[in-house]
Amino acid sequence: MNTPSPLLRNKLFWVGILYFAEGFPLGVFYEIFPVYFRQQGVELRQIGVLSLLGLAWTLKFLWAPAIDHWRHHRRWMAAVDVAMGAVMLFFAVQSGFGPLVWLAIGVFTAMSATNDVAIDGYTIEFLSKDELGIANGVRIGLYRVGMLASGFVLMASDWLGWKGAFVVAAAVFFGLAALCLAAPREKTVVLRSTGMGAEFAALLRSPSALAALAGLGLGTLWLVDNVTGWSTRAPGFWAVALAAAAGAATLAWLVGRYALRPRGAVAAAGSATPAARPPAPNGATATATAAAAAQPDANADDLTRGPVFGALMELLRRPGIAPVLLFILVFKLGDAAMGFMVKPFWVDAGFTAAQIGLVSVNIGLVLSIAGGIAGGWYTDRVGIFRALWVLGLAQAVSNLGYWAAALLLPPAIPGAAIPFGHQAVLYAASATESFTGGLGTAAFLAFLMAIVRKDRAATEYALLSSVFALSRSVAGWVGGMGAQSMGYANWFLLTFFLAFPAYLLLPWVRRMLDRER
Repeated sequence: MNTPSPLLRNKLFWVGILYFAEGFPLGVFYEIFPVYFRQQGVELRQIGVLSLLGLAWTLKFLWAPAIDHWRHHRRWMAAVDVAMGAVMLFFAVQSGFGPLVWLAIGVFTAMSATNDVAIDGYTIEFLSKDELGIANGVRIGLYRVGMLASGFVLMASDWLGWKGAFVVAAAVFFGLAALCLAAPREKTVVLRSTGMGAEFAALLRSPSALAALAGLGLGTLWLVDNVTGWSTRAPGFWAVALAAAAGAATLAWLVGRYALRPRGAVAAAGSATPAARPPAPNGATATATAAAAAQPDANADDLTRGPVFGALMELLRRPGIAPVLLFILVFKLGDAAMGFMVKPFWVDAGFTAAQIGLVSVNIGLVLSIAGGIAGGWYTDRVGIFRALWVLGLAQAVSNLGYWAAALLLPPAIPGAAIPFGHQAVLYAASATESFTGGLGTAAFLAFLMAIVRKDRAATEYALLSSVFALSRSVAGWVGGMGAQSMGYANWFLLTFFLAFPAYLLLPWVRRMLDRER
């Protein structure tokens, strides 16, 4: 039998391949589609509506349980890559912008989001805890390389035409499908899953579980509303949504409380009435009492082992999960709150689009990849917990570079050249922020991967990453108001202090990491 080469046995090689495959579709959606449709004469309004279809990446946690339940992650990856390749071939032969085009884009984004879930779940099972640091460094780099690769397809459209460019993209997807099937086989995981009927019956009997589902529904609606803007066009939108969620949860609980009987209750009720049978002996009474006491545990097992919401319920039942979820929300809050205001600051300081693109985007991308690899190496060397607070501190301190730049750089004067010293200050701030952002991201992603259960990695990681996405959305919204009302310098200084609430939660983070070893 042929022995695989050392390269094909190297885990980092496969991590790089898989995250290139995860980044490439995102680049196609955000870089290629807008240019293609605009060149085809599609209205800007319709191109903007494409962002609605990008909601698939935000809502992927909704169907992630299917991947954990049926497993075979590599087959999922290959199947969705083939489907995305087929969409590219569709664009190579179609013309116009009708309903089929919308359907094709919707299929593409749903397949890409499913690909993300399968790759993340596979990677978490594939790696040991002491490999998560450097693996996430490689992940950061190759994911962004995958996004950049879509730019070469865009360039090819000038030489080959759009038909040829889409054929090239399809070939890339088909090649990635073959590579995914060639990846090492998934590990065997024994799933302890209950039936879907038992799961939903247990949900209806649990007020706390119904409250959690209502919260999940409202959070999902909030993510969708960020894109659609429904609440801005409908007065009282959130009041109605809250009332509907509370009403639905209450009605479901009443059904579970009065219409459904716990498992074993029917058998107990049908055994005999007190009038028809003599009193049970003491041993039988003790057995019945123990069985009754065991009902809550049986209900809890049905909740946490369910194929649909089991991962969520198990996650929420972990000791100390609330502070850990809050940590996920706020760890990169300062970084995100400043990040949304960086490009406007460059513009207001008088820098040209070419300077912003070269330094803040291109060089910044290289430095963030380098920071990710360095942060991953450090994480594996010292451990995830120590890396979180050390690299998180470096990430926070880098915000002071932009604070200093905002203090030193005067307001832009139209047509006036920016002194070299002022350019150097902002370039240094940008470089430091990009590199340290990569450092913190590597440690943070390793942490997220370390606290999920391997048998439910796809779902739990999708849920936790959605919590993180929620914090970025809030940070962007608050950042605009903060910079507008406080000015750049004061806002950038405040973002430095926004990093420190997460440090108050580190004791719970440490306990969670120790518990999941």
